[in-house]
Amino acid sequence: MFTGIIEEVGRLKSLTRGTIAIECRTVLDGLKIGDSISTNGICLTVTAFDEKSFSADVMPETIRRTSLEGLKVGSRVNLERALKVGARLGGHIVSGHIDGVGKIISIRAEGNAHVVTVGADRMILRQIVEKGSVALDGMSLTVVGVDDRSFGVSLIPHTMSATNFIDKKVGDVLNIETDIIGKYIERLMNVGGSTEITKEFLTANGF
Repeated sequence: MFTGIIEEVGRLKSLTRGTIAIECRTVLDGLKIGDSISTNGICLTVTAFDEKSFSADVMPETIRRTSLEGLKVGSRVNLERALKVGARLGGHIVSGHIDGVGKIISIRAEGNAHVVTVGADRMILRQIVEKGSVALDGMSLTVVGVDDRSFGVSLIPHTMSATNFIDKKVGDVLNIETDIIGKYIERLMNVGGSTEITKEFLTANGF
């Protein structure tokens, strides 16, 4: 579990079939094999590390759902270690399980902030609400507007400078994780008879 408050911007060292390596420094402090690190919002399990980088396994589902395949060696990535019990929850509850990707439609300055509009699939947009929370490449952001094709977020100068968003431009792809609480509410509202649904699932999968 994460908060969406980025601790460090690392760089992609390598991305081969099934394995990713990230150059970094801050998130290595106290790191152990099996720990979780959010990498551009994706929860990855550390399988190896040294004093300059860590490695993790990446399964096909992760590649399908995220923007990882579009990264190049040297690409900057947002990093956050898992939340410690008792620590302040500065952002919102982020699981690191990506729902899909969106594309930046526009970036415009507004006072000291930048308003970013992101186009996304309707299945994602239905779980996004104005003034609610969304994680983009692992960053906890507040939604400033949403319609049936896109949603907007506003970034303060600190967020721009402390994350990889300073590299972003129109057309770039972002990992999206919608609010986990909203997902559960939608599921409960749209699925009646949860016991029957569970029976059907178990039967269909040979249990």
